[in-house]
Formats: sequence, structure tokens, C-alpha cells
Amino acid sequence: MTAAAPATMPRIAIHPGWVRVCHWINAVAILVMVGSGWQIYDASPLFDFTFPRQIALGNWLAGAIMWHFAAMWVLVVNGLVYLALGFATGRFRRKLVPVRPRELAADIKAALTFRLAHEDLAHYNAVQKLLYIGVILCGVVIVLSGLGIWKPVQFQELTALFDGYDTARYVHFFAMAAIVAFLVVHVSLALIVPKSLRAMITGR
Repeated sequence: MTAAAPATMPRIAIHPGWVRVCHWINAVAILVMVGSGWQIYDASPLFDFTFPRQIALGNWLAGAIMWHFAAMWVLVVNGLVYLALGFATGRFRRKLVPVRPRELAADIKAALTFRLAHEDLAHYNAVQKLLYIGVILCGVVIVLSGLGIWKPVQFQELTALFDGYDTARYVHFFAMAAIVAFLVVHVSLALIVPKSLRAMITGR
């Protein structure tokens, strides 16, 4: 009598379709925004450095602005859809809160010692929750500061909220830097835990 073959583990649904579609649209839009933003920055640098042309997008200022504005509307519309569905479906409430200080400290320690568990992709640890909340807030800040830079007269109240045009540029830059830092961590973890990338493609 032969032993029964072990049952195949069921594939658990992790990311619904709207999350995956919004994620990949955002990924492309953000890459275009960052690349063209670097080219725009190079035309009037805030600091004593510029970005290499090889990693900037647009080749020149006018071209970069065209790319930046095109991606901006994609990012804004897609971002609003993502936020609306995230709140309406309760996904943000289930996935991102609460962030407890004790759990956050424990997960940061585990991450620094390369012991942070990734077995259950349906559950976000405290570090992931904080990073996702942070990048969403950075997205809101970068859009608002960008509007204040783009139309400082028409959106003068918004520009004033950032203490003027020049300060809005710095806020915009540092929000961009925070998003790029998030992307580096996000992509690195996807390479370390390939099943998380598969889940964002297949949903399971």
C-alpha cells in the first residue's frame, strides 16, 4: 500500500487586481518622473552636484518637462484611484495599521540582523507598514509641492504652504530622494524574496 501524496498547498490570494494594476502603473510613472526630474534639476541645481545625463530622461530641459508633465497626470490619476480603493475596500486599515512602537523596534532589529521573516506575504511587518505609509505620504507631498512649483501664481496658497517657491523646490527634492530610497529598499527586498515579486504579478 503506497503512502498518499501530500496535498498541494493552496495558493493564497494576496494582491487583488486593482492593487497590481495600480502598482505597476505607479512604478512606470515614478521612474519617468524621477528620471525627467533629474534632468529638470540639472538645469537649475539646488546643490553642488548634478545628475549624469545617462540616468536622466529628456536630454534637455524642454524634453524633460514634457516627460515630467505626461507622467505627472498618470501618477496623479492612478494615485487617486489607488488611495480611493485602498480606503473604500479597507485594505489600508487591514494592511497598514496599527504600527506599534514595540513591534517596530523588534522588526528593525530583526531587519538589521537579517532575521526578518518573509514567509507570510499576506501580512506586513511593522517596518513594511511604516515604509508604505511613508511613501504614500511622500507621494502626496511631492505632488502638492510640484503643483506649487509649476503654478506658483495660480496655486499661490499651495506655494505659500511650503513657505514659498524656493522652499517648495527643496521639499520636492527631498520627497523625491525619500521615494528613491524607498525604491532601492523595495527592489532589493523583491530580489531577496522573489516570491513577493511573483505575488505582485500573479496576485497569489
